[in-house]
Amino acid sequence: MKILILNGPNLNLLGKREPEIYGSRGFENYYEELKGRYPEVEFEYAQSNIEGELINKIHEVGFDWDGIVFNAGAYTHTSVALQDAIRGVKAPVVEVHISNVHQREEFRHHSMISCACLGVICGFGLDSYRLGIEALIAHKGMAHD
Repeated sequence: MKILILNGPNLNLLGKREPEIYGSRGFENYYEELKGRYPEVEFEYAQSNIEGELINKIHEVGFDWDGIVFNAGAYTHTSVALQDAIRGVKAPVVEVHISNVHQREEFRHHSMISCACLGVICGFGLDSYRLGIEALIAHKGMAHD
């Protein structure tokens, strides 16, 4: 099984940016833990602050890989282009957020990409990514029954 973990803008600052919201841990260490936890899964991790690069990455893996765990950051709330990219590929996408976006500013309550995703997980800190991976593994298992 091949899964891409894709992070959008400002998520390269995890561990430094607003630790009261996002925690004090960087993503790279957590990513290593995920790889150790799921040795049967081939992972790739990518992060970009540029919308077009995120779209290109979705296109690159979206026809051959088994799924994408995607935290689009602030683009979640603004990007029809990311929604179109997700709709345009075959790989299921799980939208994840570290914080519970529904407890934050009003503009964060609406996602432009949720309607194109398999599901949405938010509010569980970095563990939201693990839950997204679990959802993709379960989904793939159901698809083969």
